[in-house]
Amino acid sequence: MLPLVLAASLAAAPSPRAATGADTVVHIPRLDALQGLTAFLTEAGQNAALLRPDAWLAELHPYLTLSPGQPEALQALGIDPAGAVTLSLRPTGRISCTRLSDPQRFQQKATERLVAGSGKALQLKPTTTAGVTTVLAPREAGGQAGYALKGQEACAFASGGGGFVDDGQGKVLLKEASRLVTQTPKPDARLAPLAGAAFVSIPKRGLVVGLDGGASELRVEGIGTQLPLPPFPAAAGPSPYGTLKPEGLLFSRARMAPAGIAAAMGNVRALVQQVCTTCPPAEVASVARAVTERLTGQVLVAVDGVRSRPDMRSPEGRFFASRTALAAEVTDVAAMTQALAPLARFPGARALADGHALGVKGGTLFLRLKGRQLVLGNDEALTDAVLSRIPETGGPVPHAVDFTVDPRRVAHGLKQVSLMDVVGDQRLAALFTAGIELGPLLNRGEAITGWIDGLAGGGHRFSSRWTLAPAR
Repeated sequence: MLPLVLAASLAAAPSPRAATGADTVVHIPRLDALQGLTAFLTEAGQNAALLRPDAWLAELHPYLTLSPGQPEALQALGIDPAGAVTLSLRPTGRISCTRLSDPQRFQQKATERLVAGSGKALQLKPTTTAGVTTVLAPREAGGQAGYALKGQEACAFASGGGGFVDDGQGKVLLKEASRLVTQTPKPDARLAPLAGAAFVSIPKRGLVVGLDGGASELRVEGIGTQLPLPPFPAAAGPSPYGTLKPEGLLFSRARMAPAGIAAAMGNVRALVQQVCTTCPPAEVASVARAVTERLTGQVLVAVDGVRSRPDMRSPEGRFFASRTALAAEVTDVAAMTQALAPLARFPGARALADGHALGVKGGTLFLRLKGRQLVLGNDEALTDAVLSRIPETGGPVPHAVDFTVDPRRVAHGLKQVSLMDVVGDQRLAALFTAGIELGPLLNRGEAITGWIDGLAGGGHRFSSRWTLAPAR
């Protein structure tokens, strides 16, 4: 039975005609099935120019413009609208493989573009060897471009440079394109579990993503083997936070494996040490270890929003920029109380009825223990709110991690990064740019929801969905 299941999975898997050694591969099984994704990008492009279809469709081919929503335009290029496209990005250039409806028409249009791109009055003469027709032409900007064609399969390419000196990469790409058109592509089992009209694969990072959508919705599914995430279980289960309603900028529930708990607490310890520079490092590490040993792995992350005009140029400023609380279920309340006791001796510490407050550079940390719930927060009101909302009994959750993001609050948070922040710290440039480019689109967005599960043997599978509100 297992061989039959595996065979069926492979038969259903997309089959990219991908180049060897590609850093990134984009595979579209059918050009005419991209309407939903392009509809979303068209709608999103009204508020974010970088998402307009024209901005990325031009990258699907080295020198021809593909218009998936216009079958007649594809036919005019000799390309089959129902055929697949595979774009392989190499450090030295790119190769785009397409299925043809009219090979002669494709050759004509390709020759026109190659001659125009050379900046010279060339007379290109195709060469045919062992049934493969090839063309290689210089590019005015440097490098070379061309194609290899056999039957109804064509792989076009363009090398990335060399200036006006032939660095030989054009011939390397020509050889690879010739190989690709002579071989039947194999099904990619990594893509079989994913739904999508387009797939993006980054082999060196162990990441594959499927993309699809509609006029107002984007859907993303993916698998990653090297994501910077702790390990999670692969199955659904109960959570003490299962009945909580998502609120705020970010709301996420997670069930962590033991190794994940240790990694997460290691990050928390480092952050606390960063803002509490007078806290004794050995004592901080000791408390962190004791707390880690008394956690079940059930975690809740709540980010209410971003403070107005935070100091983004200092570590403590970034730590307190967002109003954040982290809740975790404990195994033994008495043992956890004892594990937290050393905090009373830390500089700036004061006792609370149910925990500790720790005055640190830039603000105050709150550690509160209520029943089996330990809450760490950098905002008193949010810490209180999270503690008061956690129910006596939980409920089932379908995935190891689920999350909800409010894009409007994200947009408001990005607006808090000013140009002067970027001048003071160049690392903030990406956030500043995102606020300018994506802010209007985020303000149109409804909630972004998603989930993450662990995979047997390591890695993660994830999914997310984003819906846009109607344009005003």
